[in-house]
Amino acid sequence: MKTSLQSRLARLRNITITRQQVKHQAALVARSAAPVVLAFAASSVAHAQGSIDMSGATTVMNTFKTFAMYAGAVICLGGLIFAGIKMMSGDFARAVPGLFGALFGAGVLGWGAGWISSLTGQSVTGN
Repeated sequence: MKTSLQSRLARLRNITITRQQVKHQAALVARSAAPVVLAFAASSVAHAQGSIDMSGATTVMNTFKTFAMYAGAVICLGGLIFAGIKMMSGDFARAVPGLFGALFGAGVLGWGAGWISSLTGQSVTGN
């Protein structure tokens, strides 16, 4: 038993380590440590979220809400005009898509503005 242990130690003592082996081992260590370093970097950014200034977000979201209200009104009015013209000409089959367009516009007008307002905790007002 003693001889086999001595021969193993002797073999370990005689091993030569090349620069290529060191570079390969360093690359393996860097590749395995990269996710941990990335996680630590992301966690430090996540802890800073309380100090971010969001004062301009309300203004931007009000702009988006106003755009959704105007766009919904234009889509709804356009669909109603299209459907009305088709109905007056007697083509009721082609008036149905116009009515669905008006319904879509009403959805954008109501749900779109409400959803955008809910993102910042605002209430939908008629301003």
